[in-house]
Amino acid sequence: MSDKINKEQQIERAFNEFCKKVIGLDNRIRFAGIADENGELKSIAEREGLKPLLSPEERAQYAITAATRQFTRLRWEYKLGKIHYASSNFEKLRRATIPITDENSILSYVLLISFDPETTYFHQLITQKIIPLINENKSNLLKLHE
Repeated sequence: MSDKINKEQQIERAFNEFCKKVIGLDNRIRFAGIADENGELKSIAEREGLKPLLSPEERAQYAITAATRQFTRLRWEYKLGKIHYASSNFEKLRRATIPITDENSILSYVLLISFDPETTYFHQLITQKIIPLINENKSNLLKLHE
């Protein structure tokens, strides 16, 4: 029993550390969360001093819908090419979801990120900082999925 608890704590710690690394990439990143393929949030990190726009329940609902949308997008990769990320521009923030898949494009996790609304360089942040961070940590993240 203690081995299982210890493993669960290690997994939780790994997700927490990863989300904190994402937040630390740029001061315009408001939120980072990682959800599994079913949309269950595994961990979140928020910028210090941030007043969240969504309640924990709303965040959980968002994670479920984001994972569902990623499945839909992945269905079309064979025709459209690999999806790198999807984004939405709201009045109060910018959001992005990045699929974390195995070598067969099977969805393991979805990284949920929000940025300050005036962030004009979010594409560069995603492609030059966040996706490389995912790639550096991908094998460890995928091992947590096993």
